[in-house]
Amino acid sequence: MKKAFVFPGQGSQFSGMGREMYQNNPKARVMMERANDILGFRITDIMFEGSDEELKTTRVTQPAIFLHSVVLAGCSDGLSLPDMVGGHSLGEFSALVAAGAVSFEDGLRLVAARAAAMQRCCEKVPGAMAAVIALDEDTVERICRETPGVVVPANYNSDGQIVISGSTDAVAMACTALKEAGAKRALPLPVGGAFHSPLMEPAREELAQAINFTVFSAPLCPVYQNVSACPETDPVIIKHNLLLQLTSPVRWTQSVKAMLADGASSFTEIGPGTVLQGLVKRISGNSDNISINGIQ
Repeated sequence: MKKAFVFPGQGSQFSGMGREMYQNNPKARVMMERANDILGFRITDIMFEGSDEELKTTRVTQPAIFLHSVVLAGCSDGLSLPDMVGGHSLGEFSALVAAGAVSFEDGLRLVAARAAAMQRCCEKVPGAMAAVIALDEDTVERICRETPGVVVPANYNSDGQIVISGSTDAVAMACTALKEAGAKRALPLPVGGAFHSPLMEPAREELAQAINFTVFSAPLCPVYQNVSACPETDPVIIKHNLLLQLTSPVRWTQSVKAMLADGASSFTEIGPGTVLQGLVKRISGNSDNISINGIQ
């Protein structure tokens, strides 16, 4: 029986996240204070007491979720090394730290740089995203190709659940066409930009320097990356795929199916929320799925 650890992405944040870990676990408190020092502001104050609006800000959301996930992975008792890891979008950085490919400190710096670059890109290049429910991949991809403007599949979350991303007008037109093609729903998402689309190219270019100057090691177990949905262990390939991730789709459905094909029978979601647990259940059907969102 092989076990996989999976790590959530943006959208799993909540006010109060991490407070109990900070209060009750000395190692967690040291890691969180180290994060405050690296970031140059007390992200823990926002995590513990911030409003939903403050936590939705990309420059806060991404390091907050990363910190919560990595502290859980590092401080929970009884978590042995998994056979494989994966993360949804931002969660891929948490997965890389958990697998030993990047240090906690370097991972946090990369996430902070990624969040800042994405927020600046969203402010300069407005965009939108929408969730498409109950329509097959081929039809979603075809309609995106046929829609004028920039609109692409951004997240393959599970069978029958795909998120599209692109310019505001193009996403709106695609939503209309997708519903006409039989989608049960095509719902705009409350996000600040067109994540995982070509409109994120300025952020990708900005993040490239940070990634290229970060030391990556061979992970202790394979990392199933969003871009390839394949198990990667070569640091050069891992760095390359991280850069592509900002402008490429998150192939989560394909990644989970690849883990299952490689023998995964249990999936442990580590971080805030239980979103990935639900997605994995829909993809796998009969795997053993649990969530760890507090120190054990």
